Amino acid sequence: MVTAMAMANTRRRMHPVLTAMVDFHTHILPGVDDGSHSVEESLQMLHAMPEVSCVIATPHFYAWENTPERFLRRRTAAWEQLRERLDDTVPDIRLGAEVCYFEGICRSDELHSLCIEGTNVLLLEMPFEKWSSRALHDLLELGHRAELRVVLAHAERYESFYHKRDWQHVADSPIMIQCNAAFFLRLRTRREALRLVKDGHIHLLGSDCHGAEHRAPNLDEAAQVIRKNLGEDALCEIDRLALRLLDGKGAE
Repeated sequence: MVTAMAMANTRRRMHPVLTAMVDFHTHILPGVDDGSHSVEESLQMLHAMPEVSCVIATPHFYAWENTPERFLRRRTAAWEQLRERLDDTVPDIRLGAEVCYFEGICRSDELHSLCIEGTNVLLLEMPFEKWSSRALHDLLELGHRAELRVVLAHAERYESFYHKRDWQHVADSPIMIQCNAAFFLRLRTRREALRLVKDGHIHLLGSDCHGAEHRAPNLDEAAQVIRKNLGEDALCEIDRLALRLLDGKGAE
């Protein structure tokens, strides 16, 4: 089996000046959620990612709308439609999900089916409202489950929803942090985003792209900002961690 690391090394040989980035958060599968509406739009999105070697397809999973079984059937159907049209000019694609928090998630026995395929990595979206003590407890308990690696999706978007004193518990836990490219592209947040990368507090990057025009792929632009301000090594460090996770080797 060709590993994510081997695939990235091949892409580096083809494009030696580029970091082989992993877009850890996308909505590129057609017709599954509020992302791409068609195979044609998905292909446009994929062709707009020249620096990206691997795309994680993470359609929204809402436990109150779908069972995991129904969600996976719909995801598979969308993937098969797209796969028929792919060629070697687009990034590799791995299937996953953006799992929206639900009360008691830490006790669920069905989360493994929603992890990124071939891994124990779960991309988790927290509520966009003030976090209850129960939500924080569930998040931390889930993050400490030995059989899972929890990645907190677009973590920069939750700042107004948790108490600062509680965030330290998250920072001290095994939970990994994914931030969106837009965090680096907005002038008012760019300095903070770069500081967090420099200090090692951002582990993974994603575009969270939803369409070819609306919320289009933009990880390449964020990479340019990071490269210009922090150097290529900062991107390579994030890239290496992403590839290790995809190869099932964890974060060490």
